[in-house]
Amino acid sequence: MTIGLRHLRVFLAVVEHGSASRASVALLRAQSAITRSIHALESELGVPLFERRRQGMLATRYGEVLLQRARRAGDELDHARREFARLAGSASRIRAAPIFSMQISEQRLRAFVALTELHHMPTVAGQLGITQPAVSAAVRELEASLGMLLFERTPKGMLPTGHGETLALHVKRALAELRHARDEITSLRGTTKGTVAVGALPLGRTLILPRAIARVVSRYPGLRVETVEGPFATLAAALRSGDIDFILGALRPPGYATDLAGEPLLSEELAIVARADHPLFLKPRATLQTVAREAWVLPRPGTPTRDLVEALFAKRGIDAPDVRVETSDLAVLRGVLLESDLVTAITARQLDHEFRTGLLRALPIALPETSRQIGITRRSADVPSPGARLLMDEIRVVASDLDR
Repeated sequence: MTIGLRHLRVFLAVVEHGSASRASVALLRAQSAITRSIHALESELGVPLFERRRQGMLATRYGEVLLQRARRAGDELDHARREFARLAGSASRIRAAPIFSMQISEQRLRAFVALTELHHMPTVAGQLGITQPAVSAAVRELEASLGMLLFERTPKGMLPTGHGETLALHVKRALAELRHARDEITSLRGTTKGTVAVGALPLGRTLILPRAIARVVSRYPGLRVETVEGPFATLAAALRSGDIDFILGALRPPGYATDLAGEPLLSEELAIVARADHPLFLKPRATLQTVAREAWVLPRPGTPTRDLVEALFAKRGIDAPDVRVETSDLAVLRGVLLESDLVTAITARQLDHEFRTGLLRALPIALPETSRQIGITRRSADVPSPGARLLMDEIRVVASDLDR
């Protein structure tokens, strides 16, 4: 569960003004209502957020953790407010919209976010355990307060407009901050819990990530890890919206995006790989030109590995290989290599088990032009959750061991 936004608004006001009475004046609410909100928030989190003193209320160490995350969540909503004010040309109306001052229930925000992803009200209602009219009311409330459509009603379902996508991005980031706040407070109490979502690219998910996950979950039983597979562009979008914590795999060039930061861990180059008893290993000296005449299995055009292979052959003035099978699925690739005379180009660690058991071998052909850096990609402005920090630390250890 996420932390209630209305309670969070009260919490921020009490921190800012130093007492419940002064916060009640600022928010135009009864002091008893302010006190109830703080008690509800403390009860939900299971920790004291303030020290009650004669001169006022001072945030505890738990309150300080919540404060940092709450401010980051507020910054996301404020960023959305500024974008909407620019687009709408009516700053006063946008400024008064309840969502930007945390005067909306988190359940309605979750319904809005879910609808931008699922496009179908009954499905959202079933997923969140609420009624379809409640989902519809959440959308109507947001659209009415902003004075703009957030969804297009189409035969394919409720598709978010550009405004809807913009709002969903910032709302998801804000809700992610509040999830991290809960995890940080739990960690501060001595228990590491929560869920870490990792975007897993091919160069990281076959050896580095499994080892790191196995070590972390054995040490921290309350921690859950989810992996999300897909092309880099898809994972980068999920990273930007807060759906995943970081990406592990081949790094993009430094100028790829200013809002993403890559941390290099180790480098790997491609190897020409075939089954251990392939006829190529009987030849005295195989060259790239020799191997080019073989039948190949490679990923589809446009993928990083395929681009590297094609660039390699072009640079060395050799005709592109005859690609008979196109796949990015490692299980299919293994099967095709073991059951045929096809060859491929891949980093050796992606087929570590097959190399160690002697099923596959690499030809002694160096391909330094294909070297790529493997590492962690994060949002530049992100502050990771305790679980994400632990997993990234373990990934660094595993990568360092492999590099040595």
